[in-house]
Amino acid sequence: MPISIGETPLRVVLDTNVLLSLFVFADSRLAAISGVLETGRWLALTNESCLAEYERVLGYPEFHLSEVDQRRTLAAYQSIAKCLNDATLRSQVLPICRDPDDQKFLELARDGAADYLVSADRALLKLARHKRLDNLFRVVTPDAAVGLVNQ
Repeated sequence: MPISIGETPLRVVLDTNVLLSLFVFADSRLAAISGVLETGRWLALTNESCLAEYERVLGYPEFHLSEVDQRRTLAAYQSIAKCLNDATLRSQVLPICRDPDDQKFLELARDGAADYLVSADRALLKLARHKRLDNLFRVVTPDAAVGLVNQ
């Protein structure tokens, strides 16, 4: 489902672990995703709740990021992402994710009319296997998202 220049970009929600892979670890396996985000072929969607989680996780000691690097990393993501206002909530009922921390990503994907939620989270992927979100958006792994870029 790739798009060409001048068409509406794909709307995607990237969970926190995917953001870490892209912006902290610069995972070369996901370089294609970085490319479509930077060129605007894909539009990353976020909101205050998801940004707050990302900012908090960037401060984890195991990542060894200075405060300056944390701010720089967060700013890099914010520069390519569209932050949605919580007032734009849509009414479709969502399944409840087993992990309550992941529910916000489902809500963001719904509220932002996302095409894809990119995640490696087992609880989110399990919902996708049961086809409970098919009428709203697709949940895909980062590898599957790379495959979408390369189609």
